[in-house]
Parts: sequence; structure tokens; C-alpha cells
Amino acid sequence: MKGLRLMAIMTIAAALTTGCQMGDRALKSGIDLANLDTTYLPGTDFYEFATHGWQVANPLTAEYSRYGSFDVLQENNNKQLRQLIDSVAALKNKPGSIEQKIADLYNSAMDSVNLNEHWWGAFEEFLLCDGYQSSPEVTQDWLRDVWPRMQRQGVPGLFGMYIGADEKDSKNNLVSIFQGGLTLGQKDYYVDQDPETAKIREAYAKYIADLCQHVGFSEADAKRISGDVMRIETRLARASKSMTELRDPEANYNKITYQELKAQFPGIDWDAFFKNLGAEGVKEVCMGQPVAIHEVEKVLKEETPEALQNVYLWHAINMASSYIDDESRALNFGFWGTTMSGKQEDRPRWKRAVASVEGGLGEALGQLYVARFFPPAAKERMEKLISNLQVALGERIKVQEWMSPETKKVAQEKLDAFYVKVGYPNKWRDYSELEIGDSYLRNILACNEFELKTMIREKLNKPVDKDEWFMTPQTVNAYYNPTTNEICFPAGILQPPFFDMEADDAFNYGAIGVVIGHEMTHGFDDQGSQYDKEGNLRQWWSKEDRQRFEERIGVMRAFHDSIEVLPGLHANGSLTLGENMADHGGLMVAFQAFKNATKDAPLADIDGFTPEQRFFLAYANVWGQNIRDEEIRKRVKSDPHELGKWRVNGQLPHIDAWYEAFGVTESDPMFVPKEKRVTIW
Repeated sequence: MKGLRLMAIMTIAAALTTGCQMGDRALKSGIDLANLDTTYLPGTDFYEFATHGWQVANPLTAEYSRYGSFDVLQENNNKQLRQLIDSVAALKNKPGSIEQKIADLYNSAMDSVNLNEHWWGAFEEFLLCDGYQSSPEVTQDWLRDVWPRMQRQGVPGLFGMYIGADEKDSKNNLVSIFQGGLTLGQKDYYVDQDPETAKIREAYAKYIADLCQHVGFSEADAKRISGDVMRIETRLARASKSMTELRDPEANYNKITYQELKAQFPGIDWDAFFKNLGAEGVKEVCMGQPVAIHEVEKVLKEETPEALQNVYLWHAINMASSYIDDESRALNFGFWGTTMSGKQEDRPRWKRAVASVEGGLGEALGQLYVARFFPPAAKERMEKLISNLQVALGERIKVQEWMSPETKKVAQEKLDAFYVKVGYPNKWRDYSELEIGDSYLRNILACNEFELKTMIREKLNKPVDKDEWFMTPQTVNAYYNPTTNEICFPAGILQPPFFDMEADDAFNYGAIGVVIGHEMTHGFDDQGSQYDKEGNLRQWWSKEDRQRFEERIGVMRAFHDSIEVLPGLHANGSLTLGENMADHGGLMVAFQAFKNATKDAPLADIDGFTPEQRFFLAYANVWGQNIRDEEIRKRVKSDPHELGKWRVNGQLPHIDAWYEAFGVTESDPMFVPKEKRVTIW
């Protein structure tokens, strides 16, 4: 998050072919028939029809709470990255080089003997807390001297700060202050009263006490820390906005001058806060959630210094627990992995080490990754494909009867203005100031502080750099960013199994084409549609068009609200609205592009399926997955993306072409009457 709305999340691979031949070779269907289960009928449960075979062949291992097609690709990427890092780590690298830093960070994470035998020195240096509340004077000294340093090292406090594009002046950066202080991530976990959420709160309180006791606090003191944390975080949660409320950009934009900030929120020493971070000279801020920040003021005034110290200590201990001894990590995983997600086994150490290198030296690792695994030809093909999809989306906009000519014109201008990023950045980040040594915890803290310094140096009171990337090249993902009106497809997602050079257009448009269309449609979903072609939060629709738009997206919201994902647990159609709209738009746009690409050379039936059927089978297979109940419950509370099953069964009943392809009629359970279907793009 960090103030940026990454409203897209899925995918890409490489370019599409435009016919049914590759040289002298006939292209195959791309559909693995083993993924299907024809004991299900398409109109009864299309998800199971298309993916049940895959689910059986890819059972959940103890390491995973959800395992799907994206995870298959991530596993492959992990192996590639490990090969890169191992090859670098085996060399005698020049001191200060990115190779040396990658190798040292990775080795510090892999050195289990050093971590388990010598973790205490770095941890004690980090915490600087000799016992529990030895005196009020010691507590005040700690809050004055130690806590500010921890803030610079990435330990979360009671609220957050980020510098990014001003949403109403998108060419310039703006400091944002936003709600925070919730270790569990969102208010629902603190305020919901259902039995499952209550169990999570109980487990969280126990986790706090157990981890604190493990790192040296007495049992009584650990319980006192747990009590203070639960009380204060619950206070903050009650004043915080929900995940759904945070999706309203207008309601979360409150721009004020620095002097107004100090006058309206006097309970926080803003001069000291920004000076400590090295961000002096702030002129204006966006106060994201004023009510939550006012509650922070009350907490600072009403809670004792000892209680505040306990909250800050907990935030530091929880963050550090993944980078010290194995027992601390096991306690961390027991709560975050098992209780929250249902995982039965932690990731192997090497995967965690690779993830740390990605997190701390992402673009440095990305340089090596691109050089080894991403040929320039793939970038060129991808850019051409995106252009084809833009044409199709323009055609979809043009034929919408509910949009006025004026709104269509502006929408087309926004589409034409998309800033497309493919593969990797035009310029690489400079890591020369970052020092990496042999202590895992110290290295992570150094990376965190480097990120903060870089953000402040490059963004405070400066214009937006449109060439900045918000994902690393090796990331298996994609995004749309509204303030730069950009779509970004990192190299990591531009490979099999999402694109198959041996398969024809029916497969590739159904798999990759839909997810590219998904990213494009984010520019016109319930959030993205509020930003103009320059990335400014501004109403560019006519009042009548916006009303008709809201009526149509209301159909989608209500449909997904009605989905029961577990007994008694329904999907959140408001939280997932933007992603559901992007899936719908992606399907409509990609199918149009598919028909455009094959109109002069129709494809033949292959493996018993028509081209149109293969298009929808390919789409469904993108979302094949197995998932645990605990993970389902977590995602329903926090994830703006619908569960994989419902990205298929919740979307296809609103696509007329799907009914035609599979002969689905009103006698089939998945049938939705035409007048009740979503009609947006």
C-alpha cells in the first residue's frame, strides 16, 4: 500500500501469434486435457469442469495455504533466482559491488549456525532495552533516543508516512500521513465478533506473550506487554477505516499545509517526527484518515510511557523475529503462517533468503535476472500485444450505449495516454550507499533505512518520476497505477505457463490476453475511472454517465455479495469490486481482440473444442488453485481480489460469448438471465 493504489495484480507472459501457424508448424491448442474433469458440466460448475484435474494433480503441500498457477510460476522464478544468487555468491566479488551485496545478504540469511548461536548481539543492539521498565527515566530515555532510530529502520509506529504522487496534482509528489499501528493489518480482526475472528485475537495475544518471553522478558512482563498491545491496537482499530472504506480515493484525500497539520493535530510533535526521518522542509501533506490520527493523539496523551514503549517494543520484536534465531522464526510462523493462513510448514530457508534479497536489493537482483532470463525480443513482442489490446478496449468503449459521446471521447484519450512499462526499468537504482555485512538482522535494518532515505531524497518536494517502477523485474505480477496512468508488466510474469509460443490465439488470448485487458480496465474501474488521463483525481464523466456507470457496477457488487465462499461466509462485493470489474473488462476486451486477430483466418477445432471454448478454458486454467479454509477467511477480510473459483464462476455467467460457446441454457445452474447480467464493457 504505502499510499499507492496498485489496483491490478495479475499477469502477463510474452506476445501472441496472429495466426495458426508458426513457420511450417501447426500450433497446438495449449489446453492440457488432464486439467479438465468432464464429470462436471460447463453450465453446472465451469471452474471444476476446467480445473479439477489440475487441482487433483497439484495438491496443497504443507508449505502452502494456497497453491495455484501463479505459484507454479513463482516456484520456477525462485529456482532461477537461486541459481543467479548462488553463482554470484560463489565468486570473489569486488567490495561495494551489487554482486558483493547480493551475496552477503543471501549468505547472512543462510548462515543458520551464526543466526542461532550469535543472534542475541545484533538483537540486543537493536532493541536496547535492558529488562522491563527498570525506571521511568530509562523508559523516557528509550522513547526519546531509541524509538526514533527504530522508526528510521522500518519499525512501524502508530501511523504511517509515505511520499508519492499528489492525487490532484499528479506531476508532483506529496507527503501522505495514513492510519497504521495495527499489527494484524486491518480493523476487522480487532472488532469483528464472530467465533473465528475471536480465536485469532486470542492466538495473537498469546503469540505476543510467547515471543516476548522467548527473547528475554519474564512471563509476567510478557503478559503485560501483550495486554498493552491488545488494548492500544484495538483503540486504533476502532478509529480506523475498513479496507472497503480505504478504496474511496476522494474520502481519503485531505490536503493541508504543514502549518495546518501542526494546528489541527497538535498532539503529535511533527517537527521532531520529520526531523528524525530526515524529511525537514515539508510544505504540504495529505492527511488520509483524520479520525485515526486524532486517536493516535489521544493514545499518546492518555497511555503511560511504559505502555507506549511496550507497543513500540512489540512492533520491533515482531519485525525482527524473522531475522534472528530459528525459535523466534518458528513462533512467528506459528501465528502468521499456521493460525492466519493454515500453513503447516514454513518455507525452506533458501526461499526466505531469496525473498530477503528481493526485498532489500530487488532492482540489483533484477539486473542479473533480466540479463539471464529476459531476451529483448520478448519485450518487443509484449509491447505489440499491448497495443492490440488497447485497440480492442477502444472498440469496446465506442459501442457502449450507456456512455455519452463526450465521455467516450475523454475515455479514449485516457486509453491513448496509457504509459506502458514492460520487462524492466529504463534506469536502475543506485545501491552504492547501502552497506551489507554478515549480520542478517543488521542487513535488513540497513535495507529498510536505505529505502527511507532514498524515498525522501528522491521525492520530497520534487516532481514525480514517471519512470519509477513499483515492482521489481522478477516479480510475478503486474499493476495499474492511476496517478501516472500506467500499466506495468515485469519480466517475471512474461513467461510460461501463462504464455505458450506453441499454442494458437484461442489459448493465448484467453490466458494472457485477459489479464492484460484486466490491467487496462483498471483505468476505468470504480477507482481508476475517477482519475483523468494525466493521473489527477478529477471527475471527467458527465453526471448522467456516472449514474449509469454506478447502476451497472451495482449489479456486479450485489452478485458477488451473494456468493457464499464457506458456510455462513459471503464474499465482499464492495471490497472486490475493482478487481471484479477488471476481470469482466479483461474478458470482454480479450475476446474482442481474439476475434479481431482470427477474423481473416478462422481457427480449427482442436482436441474436441472450438476456438471459443478453448479461449474460456484457458482463462479458467489461469485461476486453477487449491486453498485452505483459513486462507479463504483471511482473503475475504483483506484481499481486493475474488477467490480463484469465483474469478471463473462469478465472471463467466455475465459473458454472453461463454453461453454461446458452451451452449449454456436457462436449465443450467450457472445461468443468469440476460437482464440480470453485468453490462459495462
